[in-house]
Parts: sequence; C-alpha cells; structure tokens
Amino acid sequence: MSINYYAALKDVPGDSSASIAQPLARRGFELGWIVEGLRPDMPDTQTVVDHWKQDRAVMLPGLLDLTPFVPSIEQAHRLMNTTLKTEELASQLDLSPYIEQLKNRLPLVASVIEEHDDQGIEKVYFDAEVDGEVVAEDLWCKASWLSFHDEDASLRFRFSFGMEGYEDVAADPNRQSWAGALCDGLFPESAAITENETINGLLRQSLDAKAAYVERIVYFNAPNGGAQMHHDVERGHDGVVFAQMSGSTFWLALAKPLLMDELAAFVGDEKSGDAISSVLAAETDRAELAALMKNRQSMSDYLEEYDHELLEAVMDRLPEFTAHLIAKGYAHLLHAGDVLLLPQRDLDHCVWHSVFCLGDEPGEALSFAVRRETQASAT
Repeated sequence: MSINYYAALKDVPGDSSASIAQPLARRGFELGWIVEGLRPDMPDTQTVVDHWKQDRAVMLPGLLDLTPFVPSIEQAHRLMNTTLKTEELASQLDLSPYIEQLKNRLPLVASVIEEHDDQGIEKVYFDAEVDGEVVAEDLWCKASWLSFHDEDASLRFRFSFGMEGYEDVAADPNRQSWAGALCDGLFPESAAITENETINGLLRQSLDAKAAYVERIVYFNAPNGGAQMHHDVERGHDGVVFAQMSGSTFWLALAKPLLMDELAAFVGDEKSGDAISSVLAAETDRAELAALMKNRQSMSDYLEEYDHELLEAVMDRLPEFTAHLIAKGYAHLLHAGDVLLLPQRDLDHCVWHSVFCLGDEPGEALSFAVRRETQASAT
C-alpha cells in the first residue's frame, strides 16, 4: 500500500485529493493528513514467517470474513455505547445475551469500581466452573478509558485474572486460558481470530508451535483517540494479533532498533530543529535529547522508562516525525477484516507501534497476545 502524507497541520490539502484525505489526530494533536493508495496484496506464507522472525510487523489485508460475526459486532458496539453513557459494566453483563453466551460456565461473582485507577471504569469478576466445581478463580473483564483526554472516548475491555500489575500471568496458563474463554463468551467475534485457519497456520509456522491467544483486549478506538508509541512485551508472550472488526485505524509500526535509528536520524538532521523546538521549548531539554542520541544504550533505557517525555514529544506530537516514519515505509492502514501481526520477541527487538482512529465513528478491534500453547486449556 502506498500512503501519501500531507504535511498540513491544520489545513486540508489544497488539491483534488482533499475530498478523500483523512486527518491524523490524537489527544488534541494534529499530525497531518493521509490518503490511502493501493491496497497491499496478501503476503505469502514464507513472507509472513520471515517478517515475524525478523521482528517486522506484517499486514494481512482483507483476511477475515466478518459476515458471520455482524450480530456480535453490533452487540459489542451497544455494550460500548452503554458503558460510555452509564460508566457501568457489571449491570450489562448480568443480562442477555451475556448470560446465555457464558452458558453457566463463567458466573459473574463480583464487581469493583476502579476508584484507584483514573482510567479504570469497572472491573467485573467471574469464576470458571466445570460440573459445578470451580476450576479457575478471579477471572476479570475490566473496562477502562484509553486516555485522560476529555475529547477521546476510546474504551478498552481487558481480560485477565488475579492481581493486576503484580501477578505473573504467564506462570498460570490454566487461568490465562479461562480468561480467554471469558473473552470468547462476552465477545463471540473473538472466533474471527481464534478459529481462523489461516492465522493459526501462519502463527504455527512462525512460532514453531501451536498458538494460544492470551491476555486479550477488545478496543474501541474513537475519533481523536488511539495509542501513543509503545510496545506490548510481557514475559512468556511472543507477540500480538490485531484484527480490525469495524471502522479503520492507521498505524506506525517498527522494531525498537529501527525506531532508535529513525529517532537519531531525525533529531540529528538540522532541518528538524524548528520542529523539535516547537515541542521542546527549553534549551536544556533539547540538549538532553541530543545527548541521548549519542548513546544508544542510554536511548534504549530511556525508552523503557515510564516517563520518557523527551522522546514521546518527538514520537507522538510532531507531524514531521510522523511524516518521516511514513516516508520510510512503516505505515499501515487497516479496514474492517484486516489483520496486523506484531512480533514482541523481547525488550530489545519488539515492534513498537502507535495507532490513530480514522473516520467519524469508533471502531472495534481485537488485540490478542500470543504465546506457544501449553497443555492447559479451558474445556
């Protein structure tokens, strides 16, 4: 796919493509305009495997037939809209169609308002039962805002278990599997990934093992929303499968070593000086940024810090750096039915990525972490 980038920050491009140009806007920052060129072809199997093993994002355009999942996708949008209006989740999940979809295997046992988490809305707990016996406890679905920005209505529904942020989820494949089954029950369109023979076959060859889908997130990226540049590395996981179920998203995705290369090239270019000054007004900040570019290990370590403001300012707020990455070929534009594979081998080689919502309506997407399957499964 060819992506044409328009550097206008506030003005629609002044040529014949203006009618189809789409703005890249996220959390109050306007990062330019894009026009979609030719759609890419479906890559062959060897290309997918090579890309995965070389830590490169790979798009699978139009892979999913979403026709069987239209009712589930429409129900998911209703759940999103009601959650936005009421800021409640448990009251919805204790009604049809969710009671029937969970088939008495995953009873709702409790809910907690996430007052300690400014982005959290509500966490709903379930147990897993087989023949009346509890086989997995403290499974949960958590609804959260995706950002603190007042004009970003993006939501996510995350599935996991145990103590969030403290428990090593990779150490308990049984509960990981049951948390996945909970996602299947609440969002049946999950089968578009988990039961897709092409995806499963490609991952089997890429991982040299059968793939298990764990630590799942159902996203609703809304206008002016999306995700800033980040990675998804977690112990025991090999990568992420992202599937666009409705709407469209625009991505920048590249492995960490390449991201550091492009940051160094951009910051070191004298032509970037004015742009960098627009987001880093203090001379001391610009000097510190320049120093980071001279020490690769320092830059790598700084990227992993929770607060990496100097690099965040460049990666997430500068239209010029967005244009730089697009020109280098790191852009992907996903429509409903498209899939993006994101290898996450380790902290040194993982694919970093940022996401923009395109269009005027929120779109649903599935983001499932992948690991090599063990014997534990929710049956």
